[in-house]
Amino acid sequence: MSASSLRIAILTHSTNPRGGVVHALALGDALTALGHEVVVHAPDANQHGFFRPTRCRTACVPATPVGRDVTEMVETRVTDYLRYFAQTGTDKFDVWHAQDGISANALATLKAQHRIGGFTRTVHHVDAFADPRLSALQQRGISEADQLLVVSRVWQERLQAEYDRRAELVGNGVDRVGFSPDRDDSDLVLREQLKLAQGPVFLAVGGVEARKNTLAILDAFAQIQKQRPMAQLIVAGGASVLDHASYQQQFAAALARSRLPLESVIQTGPLPQADMPALYRLACALVFASLNEGFGLTVLEAMACGTPVVVSRIAPFTEYLGANDVCWCDPHDPVSIANAMRAAADPRQRPDLIANGFAVAARHDWTRTAKAHLPVYAQMRELCHA
Repeated sequence: MSASSLRIAILTHSTNPRGGVVHALALGDALTALGHEVVVHAPDANQHGFFRPTRCRTACVPATPVGRDVTEMVETRVTDYLRYFAQTGTDKFDVWHAQDGISANALATLKAQHRIGGFTRTVHHVDAFADPRLSALQQRGISEADQLLVVSRVWQERLQAEYDRRAELVGNGVDRVGFSPDRDDSDLVLREQLKLAQGPVFLAVGGVEARKNTLAILDAFAQIQKQRPMAQLIVAGGASVLDHASYQQQFAAALARSRLPLESVIQTGPLPQADMPALYRLACALVFASLNEGFGLTVLEAMACGTPVVVSRIAPFTEYLGANDVCWCDPHDPVSIANAMRAAADPRQRPDLIANGFAVAARHDWTRTAKAHLPVYAQMRELCHA
């Protein structure tokens, strides 16, 4: 390890393949390739370890069993982190980097106890919570951080306006080796597993969740299915630390009212990360009509696989996507979403969408993203060793 290398602890909330965790591991791998010593930490509730092999080192934090109450879960995971570092110590790292509110609250406590000198926090997005305790924890995880990072300008501006905090824009990246248009045996296996027909097959990623706008996507798909009876909608994923039961009940009721054929809407639940490239390739389009995102890494993954994308005409998507890169929609209007889905499936438009998508993915390289973190890390090392 050279004198200029950093010892970096990256903390996230889970070992499962969710947005912040995917980001943490990709960042850790890219920083490791640049010569830094990185350990990505996460509570391991299922005792299965991280969802994929990594180039960086990882540390699984023993996780206490919890119920369905989100606030209790957050507080318990913070305690799990504190117990872990009480045993392992905190003198092995130059830089502490939280990727979410759980790990940020743990580091805020370690900082208050003078066990670390300070920490950096990436804010992917800010949620609205009814529970005042949960809102207070979210606030603390932002306000107590010494340096804030964001992956898009929209959150840079919101943190300035709502928290009076300056944040550095570091962007996001996509692994174009893992996510590529090259088909293999996994495509056929997954097609048979999901019982896909001739299609067109549309894909929504993120499970049934209000933020992902799944109800409006279902409404739009129902319009498509009337014209294309063999069309199918895959709703993939759904692992979340938050409780989406009420919205999922609304979705189930809407699906029943729609009288869509049973085989036309496929809810996969959480899938292994290894299946995701094949899943993108099997779809004629990713429908990402989300209402609230930090960046939208899923969009880049689909593009890298050669899959056209339907996306909301809102920030942050409008920051990094051009007029002809995707099929834009109004996420509040199912008719607009359906029209964008038709455009994405149109053979006349697909070649340009695919080519433009490859170009967008190529611009978002993880090495570039990792290098954008280094000036902030250098400042944090100076702070912690001052």
